[in-house]
Amino acid sequence: MTGNLQELKTLLDDVSEGHRLTVTEAESLFKVRDRSSFLITAAADALREKRCGNAVTWVKNQNINCSNVCVNSCGFCGYSCKPGDSNAFELTPEEVGEKAALAASRGVTEICTVSGLHPAYDLNSYLSIYRAIRENAPGVHIHASNPMEVAYAARKTGCSTREVLEAFRDASVGTLCGTAAEILVDEIRDVICPEKISTDDWVRIIKESHNLGIRSTATIMYGHCESVTDQVRHLSILRDIQDETHGFTEFVPLSFIHPGTPLYRKGMARPGATGREDMLMIAVSRLFLDNFTNIQVSWVKLGLKMVQIGLMSGANDIGGTLYEESISSSAGAKAGEYLDPADMLYISEDLGRTLVERRTDYSPVH
Repeated sequence: MTGNLQELKTLLDDVSEGHRLTVTEAESLFKVRDRSSFLITAAADALREKRCGNAVTWVKNQNINCSNVCVNSCGFCGYSCKPGDSNAFELTPEEVGEKAALAASRGVTEICTVSGLHPAYDLNSYLSIYRAIRENAPGVHIHASNPMEVAYAARKTGCSTREVLEAFRDASVGTLCGTAAEILVDEIRDVICPEKISTDDWVRIIKESHNLGIRSTATIMYGHCESVTDQVRHLSILRDIQDETHGFTEFVPLSFIHPGTPLYRKGMARPGATGREDMLMIAVSRLFLDNFTNIQVSWVKLGLKMVQIGLMSGANDIGGTLYEESISSSAGAKAGEYLDPADMLYISEDLGRTLVERRTDYSPVH
């Protein structure tokens, strides 16, 4: 199909009329390498307009990095430390509360916690963090934890993952982070993050979360040692989950940042995705994930110029202000820790689109 322009145009026309892309068709779109790529991005952008309108959305949020101490040693991570390392840190609940109060004073609508799997953490450790946030930032949405942390808290506490999720919900966690997904193909996970939970466990915990009323984001990390086939297998799993639960709020493609990672330094990964791949990941995801409304383009991973290309390739959301970002910068990202809404407005208006502040659930902030 990739070698036949008319077949490509016919397929894209069919998708615009409601055809659900097959796995084979999605793989063929990812493999397009010439200027036909722009036919794919144009089709994805038209579908974005039909599904979401012309708004570019964003959320005023703040990350709180609770600790960089982690029992795992993922090959794509330049952030984690072991106990005793000179740059290791762990915030107390009181310090978390101070950061939450600062976030609230900035008028954020969402606080997102980011942490390593600290060897001393159990369920109560996580709950103390969430209580500190709630007490110091009442009314602010808590977007926290991910399936790996849920499994870790369950193992350390001797309870089920469902019980952990119920406790998180009772502690005012509003949505779960859809991270720790990386690539949902166990052969790849065995290379890049062998200590993390399996694909089946990630899927099970996400479904448990959705069924308990805790919605989540969905992510993919691409551009390392996975294949196009692996990428589409991952997207297919997300689409199947969304068919069943309707619990994903958005899809966030995360381009692999390579310079500071063990995976790249050991020669086990390529130096990240190319611009063509970044553009097609957003576009093909828009076309394939027909049950997702929102697709976010990450300014932390891609930088503002490539973000604008993403907004022309099917994305409708630009993410958040963050204020504090350590994961990507530790791996070598150069985009910075804070994105000023004035910069969001600049690139949105340049596209002739309206910038709209949203909440975590994508309702507008008036």
